[in-house]
Amino acid sequence: MLDQNEIELFRDNVKKFLENEVAPYYNQWEKDEKFPRELWNKMGENGLLCVDVPEEYGGFGATFTLSAVIIEECSRAGYGALASNLSVHSDIVAPYILHLGSEEQKQTWLPKMVSGEAVGAIGMTEPGAGSDLQGMKTRADKSGDNYVINGQKTFITNGQHCDVIVLATKTDPNAGSKGMTLFTVDCTLPGFSRGRNLEKMGHHAADTSELFFEDVTLSADQILGGEGKGFANLMNELPRERLILALGAVAACEGMIERTIEYTQERMAFGQPISKFQNTRYVLADLHAQTQINKAFCSQCTAEYDKGELSTTNASIAKLTTTELQGVVADKCLQLFGGYGYMQEYPISRDYVDARIQRIYGGTSEIMKEIISRDILGR
Repeated sequence: MLDQNEIELFRDNVKKFLENEVAPYYNQWEKDEKFPRELWNKMGENGLLCVDVPEEYGGFGATFTLSAVIIEECSRAGYGALASNLSVHSDIVAPYILHLGSEEQKQTWLPKMVSGEAVGAIGMTEPGAGSDLQGMKTRADKSGDNYVINGQKTFITNGQHCDVIVLATKTDPNAGSKGMTLFTVDCTLPGFSRGRNLEKMGHHAADTSELFFEDVTLSADQILGGEGKGFANLMNELPRERLILALGAVAACEGMIERTIEYTQERMAFGQPISKFQNTRYVLADLHAQTQINKAFCSQCTAEYDKGELSTTNASIAKLTTTELQGVVADKCLQLFGGYGYMQEYPISRDYVDARIQRIYGGTSEIMKEIISRDILGR
């Protein structure tokens, strides 16, 4: 277990990496609409991938807290696209393989994910199935000792760069939630293809793609977590996904507030910095207070996760409140920048569009409310 000084030293290393390897190039990556594949290797070389993977698979064997530091600092700096790609790789795909995979699956993929040699993606969303996972149509049909996969996925983060996909399929279309099975899919297999890199409102530097599967043949040992157990396994792993999104949202709020404070202390109006006006002061005080309250709850959830006690409801509360707040902070901070906030040269404009997806992926705000209401009111 790392003490707080060691965690902060690691945080400083993350900040230095972002300053040296990301900050000078990020605006260009936004224009290119994806960051270079080599960045994954650099992050691996600097120990910034899958840090809580056990040492026998190449990781540090650290706690979730250390993994969260990386997402927090990317988010605080305003690199929402990078935070999104990293969280999918390190905080979604790697834990699925670690918790559900066979020893062979772990040995095959985890060391490569730690080093950056392999990039992970998760294939859940389809054109007609987003929050309603039971509506997916991608099939894995048994053929002797193998499974043949046909279907497509969309809105897949890391879709252009991924080397391994945790893929959700239907193995029994008539069994409802018990007919869903997860697989690990090697992206070099025949029949797998990538569609276009999707053009998005925000997160421009994040590669987000359509993926296609045409008679992709997998052996049964690529099943992840047991046949027919895919839906239950997804539900078990979602709390971490929602918590990492919440922690990123809080850090993004802090970053936006910090940049806005700096701007309002420099920007003059009517002979004084706009930070002297009561409206400015009260807006920022309110946003800071709400952010700190959410941060405290996320710290509670992180402690619960590290003990294996994080509930679906608490993870949903964290995801709902922090991402909704992120949208409010982005809007009100941009307003304090005035017309300059609408200009792309100021990062707050990117913060504003990047914040919007947070209330959609990882479970929409409406789904979070449904989960919470079922817990307090019943079905």
